[in-house]
Amino acid sequence: MSDSKSFYRWRPHPWHGLTVGPNPPGLVHAYIEICPFDLVKYEVDKETGYLRVDRPQRTSSHHPTLYGFIPRTYCGERVGHLMVGASGGDGDPLDICVISERPITRAEVILNARVVGGLPMLDGGEADDKIIALLQNDPLWSAVNELSELPAAMIERLRHYFLTYKLIPGRHMDVSIGEAYGRGHAEKVIQAAMDDYQADYGKETM
Repeated sequence: MSDSKSFYRWRPHPWHGLTVGPNPPGLVHAYIEICPFDLVKYEVDKETGYLRVDRPQRTSSHHPTLYGFIPRTYCGERVGHLMVGASGGDGDPLDICVISERPITRAEVILNARVVGGLPMLDGGEADDKIIALLQNDPLWSAVNELSELPAAMIERLRHYFLTYKLIPGRHMDVSIGEAYGRGHAEKVIQAAMDDYQADYGKETM
């Protein structure tokens, strides 16, 4: 536990009330909405900050990693400019997938995540990047600093999941994922999302 005596008297909103992380854009906080054992998609309600049931998962595949978002980030104009073909960001906090050796079986937890790369997902013409990170101090992945050092099968599982998790029989799904990128570009996306957040919400959360 932290030695600090400072604390929140009331529960903060997970998007607006938490900090980006200990040392962004390389070491960030991740607020986890979904763990690999969930068969229902949960998402933070933007107004209240409580976890809302979004929808049951339509396919049989499970999310390969912990999944959530980086607090105080926003995918707006600056994030959109970093992705070829994007009309802008998707208007949500920046998504993050966190790899952990030990299973974490509950959502609504906060953790420190070391950024190693990402997937450039285009959803309905909007940038919907999926940052990929490792749980800080995870002994199995402690030597990994770049996405290219992770098993290729793990990245392909993430790619497959995001290409199919919104699939509805009989409907066209306008989703594509480009070539995975490394830590350098991932940190640029995170910084752009931090700047987008400050431009849109900064004055409201001071």
